Amino acid sequence: MREKHKIVIGVDLDGVCADFYGRMREIAAEWFEKSIEELPPDVSYGLSEWGVLDRSQYESLHRFAVTQRELFSSMDMIAGARKYLRKLSDEGYRIRIITHRLYIHYFHASAVQQTVEWLDSHGIPYWDLCFMKEKEQVGADIYIEDTPDNILQLRERGLHTICFANSTNTHIAAPRALSWEQTYFLVGDHTARYLKR
Repeated sequence: MREKHKIVIGVDLDGVCADFYGRMREIAAEWFEKSIEELPPDVSYGLSEWGVLDRSQYESLHRFAVTQRELFSSMDMIAGARKYLRKLSDEGYRIRIITHRLYIHYFHASAVQQTVEWLDSHGIPYWDLCFMKEKEQVGADIYIEDTPDNILQLRERGLHTICFANSTNTHIAAPRALSWEQTYFLVGDHTARYLKR
């Protein structure tokens, strides 16, 4: 039988702990010189609903957001993230934050500094902080993720992945969580089965 205190939860940041789309909507309205009401709150991955036409345009917007508007340190926290991650940490889970925030060149230092500042200022507990694209390589037992491609890739490798629901992943199958409270109970349900192996 496995021990609960050795279970690692791989937790994504943007769209799971931090309200990436809410803050990015404010910055995109400024970038495109539109009122925020012109940009729908529900978007697909890539933000085409806001007028982002291709990867190059997305990268320009993203670079502006991080370097000029401190995106990674100015996002609101998604309700319940701190409360339920603390509960999980107190129960003996190892929280491993995994984020792919270093994919645009030449502002890694800013991205890392803003990320650590945001985590500390919001009191998010974590043992490890990993900046990487290939999330399966961090060796977590349970993943909490919102990006559709990441969820599918993790599940294809047989890794238990909870989809943190938002408008970008409505097509992704269960297990899905609409809130951090639901996420907490899904983690507990999976752990009960996991410990019986």
